[in-house]
Amino acid sequence: MTKSLLTILLIIFGITTIHSQETQEKIKWYTFSEAVEANLKDPKPLFIDVYTDWCSWCKKMDKSTFMDPGIVKYMNETYYNVKFDAELKEEIIFQGKTFVNPSPENTRSTHQIAQALLKGKMSYPSYVFMSEKLEWLTVVPGYMNAEKFDPIIHFFGEKAYVNQSFEEYSKDYSEKKEETSEVISQ
Repeated sequence: MTKSLLTILLIIFGITTIHSQETQEKIKWYTFSEAVEANLKDPKPLFIDVYTDWCSWCKKMDKSTFMDPGIVKYMNETYYNVKFDAELKEEIIFQGKTFVNPSPENTRSTHQIAQALLKGKMSYPSYVFMSEKLEWLTVVPGYMNAEKFDPIIHFFGEKAYVNQSFEEYSKDYSEKKEETSEVISQ
């Protein structure tokens, strides 16, 4: 009797876990071309996650930081989010120029637009921020947990880069977070 009860509970727990994973809100990812097109109709900044299929830190970012509910909500509200495979085989036309993967038959051949976006510093994962005018702002390389990633996406999403350094913004952001935590815990 106890074994069958335990089995039933494990099945229910498994179904509940699967259901909650399926209903969890996720980042809406666009292709590069879809994001540019959407931006022309309704301008918003672009966030571009440049990754490769073989990058383990990219996969960790997908399973952790990009699943954090606060990150998901803010990114979906603020950006057109692009998931860009640096080894993409298809050509992309952007601002009147055609970008290709020069050796699509070779493994680890990098697409020209990935090279342009990352300014030749090929590191994965890397995150490119572009303004709503489709102007390149910067690249932020490397895996980050949600706590470290959050102020970065807010810095660019709030356009704080226009009038202050990230260091200044980050300090103010941390203080605001602490104040909010204290209010919530009271």
